[in-house]
Amino acid sequence: MSAHPTSDRPAAVRLTQYTHADVAEILGDGEDPFGVAETGLAWLSKEEHFGIRHEGRLVAHAGLRRLPLSVDGTDLEVIGVGGVAVAPDVRGRGLAREVLTTALSHARTLGPDHALLFCRPPLVTLYERLGWHALDSEVRVEQPGDRVVTMPLRTMVTPLREDARWPGGPVRVRSLPM
Repeated sequence: MSAHPTSDRPAAVRLTQYTHADVAEILGDGEDPFGVAETGLAWLSKEEHFGIRHEGRLVAHAGLRRLPLSVDGTDLEVIGVGGVAVAPDVRGRGLAREVLTTALSHARTLGPDHALLFCRPPLVTLYERLGWHALDSEVRVEQPGDRVVTMPLRTMVTPLREDARWPGGPVRVRSLPM
């Protein structure tokens, strides 16, 4: 597999659905496929899904969801990216880049200037290589029971337009994280 779509690896496409069985097809059927259960957070599902199938099997996924937030008190909307997954046996072949590129191309048609994701520390360098930037400011997210908690995972953003600049300052996600 090369880093670009070929006859060996179809391009990422929009999926009509994404189920728990699809997650298991990519990551196995463990209780914590994304490695975030220890955060104790409740998460929103994604609204739109993109995936890559190889030899009839779903091997990569990225999901999108509009997300309301405020940065330093100013309300705005971002495209939340989540559920990014690549099957362990096909990692290192550019699939994360490919599925994210397709998902972000679609995100650019939705209006917001930035995409945002939450990631575990070992994945920060991968996302940096893909053009994402870690935020230095505190990020607070809503949780059930009207609680607002500090996000324990690294928050990263990427512009969806060339002239987009992240405003800076404390971030408050005005929903559950995605």
